[in-house]
Amino acid sequence: MPSTIKDMSRLCIFVGMTVFGWIGWWIGYRFGLMTGIVVSGIGNMVGVYVGWRINQDYLS
Repeated sequence: MPSTIKDMSRLCIFVGMTVFGWIGWWIGYRFGLMTGIVVSGIGNMVGVYVGWRINQDYLS
């Protein structure tokens, strides 16, 4: 795998984690701090998957 493809995969995953983690925090924190942390973590996991799929389906 060339370095540029690997770097693009990392970038997509990072952006997905950031966006979905923030959305999870925004939704979860309305119900309390612990809920915000847990939902943000779930959002991060979803963001990893979405970023990876975007890279696989559209950029590779």
